[in-house]
Amino acid sequence: MQSPCVARCGLNDDDYCKGCLRHIDEIVGWGQASDEQKLAILAKLPGRREALSDNCQPLSRAKWLEAEARIASSEGKPS
Repeated sequence: MQSPCVARCGLNDDDYCKGCLRHIDEIVGWGQASDEQKLAILAKLPGRREALSDNCQPLSRAKWLEAEARIASSEGKPS
């Protein structure tokens, strides 16, 4: 299943991307997510557009690594 990324990355204060509307954890975990999990994420996106703040910062490597560590720890995998 194709990612909803539109290459307009920037995170708001709650770590949601202004481009694709996914949370950083959803972005980082997309490649490992099942089709069911991806469909659940996609279903949430339309409702997020209105709630997303315009106050967004570029997606940094540090934010990416933090999300990878969170996902790994929630799955019981070493980071």
